[in-house]
Amino acid sequence: MAIELRTPTQIEQMRPAGVFVGEVLSALMDAADVGVNLLDLDALAHRLIRERGAESCYIDYAPSFGNGPFAKVVCTSVNDAVLHGLPHDYALRDGDLLTLDFAVSVDGWVSDSAVSFVVGTPREEDLRLIDATREALDAAIAVARPGKKIGDIGAAIGDVARSHGLAVNTQFGGHGVGRTMHGEPHVPNDARAGRGLKLAPGLVIAIEPWFCAGTDEIVMDPDGWTIRSADGSRGAHSEHTVAITEGDPIILTARD
Repeated sequence: MAIELRTPTQIEQMRPAGVFVGEVLSALMDAADVGVNLLDLDALAHRLIRERGAESCYIDYAPSFGNGPFAKVVCTSVNDAVLHGLPHDYALRDGDLLTLDFAVSVDGWVSDSAVSFVVGTPREEDLRLIDATREALDAAIAVARPGKKIGDIGAAIGDVARSHGLAVNTQFGGHGVGRTMHGEPHVPNDARAGRGLKLAPGLVIAIEPWFCAGTDEIVMDPDGWTIRSADGSRGAHSEHTVAITEGDPIILTARD
């Protein structure tokens, strides 16, 4: 799969998808509360997609690593689940660490974003883990500029992880975004600075650091989708779709 660069006009055309993804994640965060069922959050996201006339990137998604099709429109990962959490009949409990990952196509352009937060009463260690993923995302976006390398993004994420005493799993990372949800290049969550693809204006990528509190090893649930930490420690995940330009990077999925 070739790496595609977008024109400034195309990047502007991608903005509505990013805005919508941010709006839906904000609405889901507002709706998530103690006692709310994960299936209700998925139903809310599904309704918002229909009202917008958007298309889900998840519902028919069937990659080689999953037990597809996914058949839901938002990933809901709770506590020790960190990626690809399949919505199921579960009512959120006080103190749950919830990650929402959401991607849609609007007018043929895709955006993808994820956010982790605590429902109800937070534990300090969960807040620190979430903050580490956000710090890593900010550090990665800061180096997403022309002339830098993909390895600089991975190195920025890995450096933040290690500064918090966290290990990094490199099986799943970021990716190119455009007409489809997953494209080239792969954007690693750890790498050597100065290595890999040279970043150029027009490259649009999803940058998505995710960490587990106690390990970099993961296991798959019987549902064939939900990925958990191997030791049962909690996980957090932060993601934005970012366009590299001649100037500052543009966060297409920024939320209010």
